[in-house]
Amino acid sequence: MDILEPDHSVKHLGIIMDGNRRWAKENDLTSFKGHYHGYQQLINIVKHAQKIGIKVLTVFAFSSENWKRTPDEVTYLIGLFSESITEQSKELIAENVRVRFIGEIGSFPESLQKQMMDLTEQTKDFTGLTFNICASYGGRAEILNAIRTIHEKGIDPTTLTEDEFSNYLYTDGQPYPDMIIRTSGEQRLSNFLTWQNVYSELYFADVHWPDFTPDELDKAIVEFSRRQRRFGK
Repeated sequence: MDILEPDHSVKHLGIIMDGNRRWAKENDLTSFKGHYHGYQQLINIVKHAQKIGIKVLTVFAFSSENWKRTPDEVTYLIGLFSESITEQSKELIAENVRVRFIGEIGSFPESLQKQMMDLTEQTKDFTGLTFNICASYGGRAEILNAIRTIHEKGIDPTTLTEDEFSNYLYTDGQPYPDMIIRTSGEQRLSNFLTWQNVYSELYFADVHWPDFTPDELDKAIVEFSRRQRRFGK
């Protein structure tokens, strides 16, 4: 598929990267290999998203519910997360990508927290794509965190507008997502960007995440271009 012109209307794209374990099962591999191939695909999508003009990409990398998986899988995912930051940070820096980690980052081991903070600091002034990585993230928890912050600051909640409330979310200063993609055929949002997604266009891809190539992303963007957004009007 030809590369799309960079003036399409998706400024902020959210992706729920689903289907790593199903992909592994279909390919007679361990679930761990599915996660590994999923992380390898992510860097391709980040680079392609920037190439076609997307300004903000937010991916659901590790949900607050993922802590409920088996200890072996959680340990592997944390190790893979750390390994991926080490391996892919050079490419992200070379691509001028601004990286942010959003969620309950304090839940992770201190060594991984340091990796996250270091990469965030290194890229904070970059002017390319903003890449939000949701880690130990839940949309409802994000809203509760915003409420607690507002309370701690002594702000009268009765005076807040919706726009002002959004300033206390992890995505402060960013546009709301125009489109959210979920791979692997599942059709739900699973606590992803709960406040921000109310007017997002939804796109459910049948392919599992490790098979979600740049061409698949282009298909989603073409579909988005066909839709008419009314925002309740």
